Amino acid sequence: MNNEQQVVSNAGLNSFLTKMYGFMAGAVGISAVVAYLISNVYYQQTLAFMAQNRFVMWILIAVQFGIAIGMSFKADRSPVASGAGLVLFAVIEGLFFGVILTAYTSQDVTMAFVSAAAVFVVLAIMGTVTKHDLSRVGTHALAALIGLIIVSVINIFLQSPMIAFVFSFVGVIIFTALIAWDAQKFKLLYHQTAGQVNVNSLALMGALQLYLDFVNLFISLLNIFAGFGNKN
Repeated sequence: MNNEQQVVSNAGLNSFLTKMYGFMAGAVGISAVVAYLISNVYYQQTLAFMAQNRFVMWILIAVQFGIAIGMSFKADRSPVASGAGLVLFAVIEGLFFGVILTAYTSQDVTMAFVSAAAVFVVLAIMGTVTKHDLSRVGTHALAALIGLIIVSVINIFLQSPMIAFVFSFVGVIIFTALIAWDAQKFKLLYHQTAGQVNVNSLALMGALQLYLDFVNLFISLLNIFAGFGNKN
């Protein structure tokens, strides 16, 4: 590859990364706005609606699950469909957060969000620029995530605050590893699929995955800050 081709390749990669992280930041912003409106403006109405229509929550969870599966395994779908899926996912997540975050102090929420954002930026940069193959790290992180999910489901019945608190630290480790791995993975996917899939669709696919990493990191950090606050 001559210098001119290298410049074109780097420009294309930079454009792709800008789109991917821009879409991801936009999804986070949508969730934040919806969460704010639900928790501060429409909280009582939302609770009343959920109480009268309990099945709606399960429908929304099913919709999110369907979007995540659909966008994770099909990068060649329409950019419009992928964009709509990302926006809908972010809106639903914001609705859930709007209800859940009222159980935490504004200080804990702010500290968790700022910390998650800082960690995300650092790990995403590391994953993008590192020359080391992070696939093994990602595989181990995914295996650990499965274990974490199983324990979390069991703890729904045990209702142990200590288990939730301790495994929040495990969650931070898992999702920091996944952020770096996903950042590297989509950089490699861009090169591997150049000209074969729509760049915007691939960027939206990566944005959703990184959005999920960020949200779960934020939740883990929020539980940690809240746990320390309760101990004081």
